[in-house]
Amino acid sequence: MTPALVAPWRRSALGLMGVSGFAGLGCQIVWTQQCTLWLGHENAAVLAVLTAFFGGLALGALTLGRRIESSARPARWYAACEAAIALWSLALALLMAPVAGWMLALTGAEPSAAWQATVAFAGTTLLLLPATAAMGATLPAMQRVLATPGQPAAALAALYASNTLGAVLGVLASAFWLVPAYGLARTAGLCAALNLAGALLALRGVPGGASRPAASEAAGAHASLPAPAPAPAPAPAPAPAPGPASASASAAADARAGLALLAATGLLGIGYEVLVVRVISQVTENTVYTFALLLAVYLVGTALGAAAYQRWAVAGQGVALRNRLLALLVLACLLGTGSLWAAPALLDFAQRALGTGMASSLAPSLAPALAAEALLALLAFGPPTLVMGALFSHLCTQARGAGVSLGAALGVNTLGAAGAPLVFGLWAVPLAGAKFALLGVAAGYAALWSRKAWATPPAWAAAAALLAGAVWAPPLVFVDVPEGGQVLNYTEGRMAAVSVVADAQGVARLRINNRQQEGSSASLFADARQALLPLLLHPAPQRALFLGLGTGVTAAAAAADPTLHVDVAELMPEVIAASAHFRPAPATGEQPPQPHVVAADARRFVRAAGPRYDIIVADNFHPARSGSGALYTVEHFRAVKERLAEDGLFCQWLPLHQLDLATLRSIVRSFMVAYPHATAMLATNSLQTPVLGLVARADGSAFNLQSLRQRLLHNALPQDLADYGLADDFALLGSFIAGPVALRRFAADAPLNTDDHTVVAYTAPRITYAPDSQPGDRLLALLNGLGEVGASHVEWLDADANWRGQLAAYWAARNRFLVAGRGVQPAADVQAMLAQVRAPLLAVLHTSPDFRPAYDPLLRMAVALGREDATAARALLNELRTAQPARPEAALALRGLALAGP
Repeated sequence: MTPALVAPWRRSALGLMGVSGFAGLGCQIVWTQQCTLWLGHENAAVLAVLTAFFGGLALGALTLGRRIESSARPARWYAACEAAIALWSLALALLMAPVAGWMLALTGAEPSAAWQATVAFAGTTLLLLPATAAMGATLPAMQRVLATPGQPAAALAALYASNTLGAVLGVLASAFWLVPAYGLARTAGLCAALNLAGALLALRGVPGGASRPAASEAAGAHASLPAPAPAPAPAPAPAPAPGPASASASAAADARAGLALLAATGLLGIGYEVLVVRVISQVTENTVYTFALLLAVYLVGTALGAAAYQRWAVAGQGVALRNRLLALLVLACLLGTGSLWAAPALLDFAQRALGTGMASSLAPSLAPALAAEALLALLAFGPPTLVMGALFSHLCTQARGAGVSLGAALGVNTLGAAGAPLVFGLWAVPLAGAKFALLGVAAGYAALWSRKAWATPPAWAAAAALLAGAVWAPPLVFVDVPEGGQVLNYTEGRMAAVSVVADAQGVARLRINNRQQEGSSASLFADARQALLPLLLHPAPQRALFLGLGTGVTAAAAAADPTLHVDVAELMPEVIAASAHFRPAPATGEQPPQPHVVAADARRFVRAAGPRYDIIVADNFHPARSGSGALYTVEHFRAVKERLAEDGLFCQWLPLHQLDLATLRSIVRSFMVAYPHATAMLATNSLQTPVLGLVARADGSAFNLQSLRQRLLHNALPQDLADYGLADDFALLGSFIAGPVALRRFAADAPLNTDDHTVVAYTAPRITYAPDSQPGDRLLALLNGLGEVGASHVEWLDADANWRGQLAAYWAARNRFLVAGRGVQPAADVQAMLAQVRAPLLAVLHTSPDFRPAYDPLLRMAVALGREDATAARALLNELRTAQPARPEAALALRGLALAGP
């Protein structure tokens, strides 16, 4: 290649590598989401995707790199690799579904940990291998194309930087635009098109696509290496020059040492990433956007480090530069780790500061929240990744100087990276905790220094900092403990940190990663109703499945029925253990019946072979959390239907306090694709934490009033149903808010949430980052959106017209009750409370004589008022007796006041 052609082609090569990086990371995001849909989100499954990706890259670099090094047509190798990636990406669109079904059948419903890991790791690796292996060979191929006389010494660093910067754009574009707008398949198609375009451009315009003379091969292969250092002046009595055998042995030793360093730095670099992501997830919202920002910052840092190495590296420094980079990396990892202790305060400060500065943006609250999370990522990842990028470039350059092919260098580096998710995600955090695992990464880099480097002041300073951090730094544990409260349980599990915290009043709360509350001992009433409502809607259930355990109260309420077998699928073993803190002590000394709990991903458990269930109840999974959106897809709802008995019933609870109405519409429409005759109900009348249930029968039949009445009268449940507000048929069916007609109208043309287009994962975080309304406001807006209630809205109920009219009046009273509660300000003084609620609650009672929730609070306030003003209390009790004459409590309270005297 003539010098005049070098610069233009070099720019083209850098552009091709950028496009390749964009497509590669776009494919990785797509494949990760596709694979976890059938692998599940258990720890083994998540690690399997990461390990399979890095393992494939390593295998491709190791097996193809040597052949590319000796090839006279490296551009054709590059084009072939890009074409292979594109074609296999397209093939995966066809293969994923049948392979997923086969893998699920092979795994089974309740596999051992070893068998599940074997199927997950081997299956994912083989499924992705053709594309990932080709990806591993693209950088060696392009570097070989540029490795001609006259090229700069650090061409490898430039290619690596360009490829990584392209990957950054691929991550951000996929997470923030392509996947939310077009779905997984179309995103994969776009990436495949980019790979094909790169292949064609490489064939058409690459110098080196033609054959080269063999004589130029050696010169071309090493032209990108730095010039050798000047030879030192001879000593007065020089030793004999080493012979060929000793020189060969020395070169082989240098090569082995270089490969070992590349493997170790690959392990430690990805290990640091895994650990930081794990810690930051306890502080941030942990959505799909969080992970995309963390990955983007990590990639930007390594790319800039490689670019800086190309620009400023001085040839011939060798071991000295390596030691300086390793010393810098130890200090950078300690600084990055140190920033994590201040992460909560930094996040809060950044959100407030950025919120003021971005007030005029299109998303005035979403943008500051995301920018604040990016700032945390920058502090934790910025300094370490800059040095990592430079160190990787330097080690590869030194390895080439020792006769190691670039393919081998890349291969062992990514092979080390493939082990990081296992070493640090599976073992280090559960065994040692995040603090010691991160300090272990810094210590690992320090251990790679040469012996001479350990005698320098920077080495002793780094060692002292490591020792101080190990002895005096507090654990990297983030648990919000209220004043006067205490931590009852804390576990750093393989997937997340799980804690149980009690406040000063003894109310215990179960949290995952300190952000996601899974229930509390104060919500026992609501949690139990989430089991009792669907149980009472089925005429004679014998087997029930609960997807998600939480505190265990919901499943335990069902398991109390001695005629019912209850299974529970819970993703996290640590949650299963923590649920014991919410198990009430038996009153008689005999432990009540407990459900059969399986540590399994809900999606995978449902799709695996197993028994059919009369009732399946899905927990109200937080839709914005990573992975939860897949539990609200059309495909998952259909899979649940396949596990129902012929007359089975499915209830999907939804946390309206964590959902905006646009996302809710998508979930409702997706549910109704699988269950066209679905209905909706409320778990309670709470305005602070409203929980909506989508209910459907497998056969689409209507509920029969007489059957429901029999179920209320004759059941084996030990609970007094009146204690849970389920004393009669009005209380049971009055919890419904809409039938299929109203739900179809409400969902209308909302986008479907599917496995390919998981819109919920990308829309739900909006209200988490930027809440634009209160939960009670959203509930009332939902009721308004569903339309006026009336007898004609009970098309899903087999009952006479008169009773339907009574139920419609009950619904109208319920809606007025919720509206009345929206503006109430809690007050300790009973007269102040009555001034707010007396008139609206009495109006509710006059709307429906069957609506008890408005009766009970007025009764309690009347009794309390009797101790201060007996006359006013009698007046209120008389009004209650008039509004609901069938209720005896007001009359009994009047009699008590009379006996107490004036």
